[in-house]
Amino acid sequence: MPSNKSVSDAPITQFRNCRILREHRLQWEDLWVRQGRILNPEKLFFDEKGAADVKVDCHGRILAPGFIDTQINGGFGVDFSKDSDNVKQGIFLVAHNILSHGVTSFCPTLVTSPKSIYHKVLPQITVLDGGPHGAGVLGIHLEGPYISSEKKGAHPEHCLRSYSKRGFSEVMDTYGTLDGVSIVTLAPEMERSKEVIEELVQRGIRVSLGHSVANLSQAEDAVNKGASFITHLFNAMLPFHHRDPGIVGLLTSDRIPAGRTVYYGMIADGIHTNPAALRIARCAHPNGLVLVTDAITAMGLGPGKHTLGQQEILIDGLNAYVAGTQTLAGSIATMDMCVRHFHEATGCTVEEALEAASLHPAQLLGLENRKGTLDFGADADFVVLDDDLNVEVTYIAGEAVWKNPALT
Repeated sequence: MPSNKSVSDAPITQFRNCRILREHRLQWEDLWVRQGRILNPEKLFFDEKGAADVKVDCHGRILAPGFIDTQINGGFGVDFSKDSDNVKQGIFLVAHNILSHGVTSFCPTLVTSPKSIYHKVLPQITVLDGGPHGAGVLGIHLEGPYISSEKKGAHPEHCLRSYSKRGFSEVMDTYGTLDGVSIVTLAPEMERSKEVIEELVQRGIRVSLGHSVANLSQAEDAVNKGASFITHLFNAMLPFHHRDPGIVGLLTSDRIPAGRTVYYGMIADGIHTNPAALRIARCAHPNGLVLVTDAITAMGLGPGKHTLGQQEILIDGLNAYVAGTQTLAGSIATMDMCVRHFHEATGCTVEEALEAASLHPAQLLGLENRKGTLDFGADADFVVLDDDLNVEVTYIAGEAVWKNPALT
């Protein structure tokens, strides 16, 4: 532990002439950073009699918490679900390249895969702080294989599994380890899912409901057992019906335990979800909305054939399909694109759009004291944006890790 003297002697950076997203609104304030954390200027001035060592003029730009992507399958030629001896290299490549899109933390996501893939890949992905090398890894998102064959989407049917009579021991046998896992997507209507949800939650893992034909009652039961997230709302689930709205009904359910929030992912890429559906979800439950990219290996690349786990994917314009079908297979959108589209499509405030990509995913993961906020004491992970929400500079721990080349 460093002494108080060494802490106070550390250089202080003052970001001035900026609009900071704090307490749900953009406000003209300076941002003070020391040793990778955001400082309370009053304590700095009055208790330490301190002053800035470095001053950065932000020229009226927006400073918002760094974006957090809780569902990203790969990108830039990397597929996290592939049997590879270079998993760590792939993680670093994606982590580095998403800095230019304002992402400072992410959850590498594995789609439904053979057991051998889980056993080989999972031990190679570890929680990692962000820095000049790339965005931080907050934990793994396991999407499947305990999902519905009727709503499998792009997940290979031959790899889907049930809990059989073994329950949670079957889960451990499939994955091999849950070390470093933050989120598991499963279908709550499957037999023995309640005990699996309880066990995952007890281990500190967020359970997400998705790729499912669950009705509202089954979804509510899962939430009461501890589930707290919905994987890409509207996609790969029963469509909303007025007599039984299914998982979508959780957005306005009166059976959610007091003090609990159900969060839900939205792929705001202009393809997966109609703008009217985005508006409906946002109006029904704005505080739970989490923007995700669901990006695949083709993100950042051109059209052609790519992969998603065990499936071949064809990119046609902005659409990603399972080859030979019209089944959507993730997206090629980046997080900053999703923020801009969500803002434009819903007419929400800039603050809402930015918090859907930062504060809400941090709250989902229980990290809101460190990530997704610019409150005093939080990690100094933030992005500088222009008025059109284009990323100009990305900071991690108070250090610029990416800057738009046009600004140099």
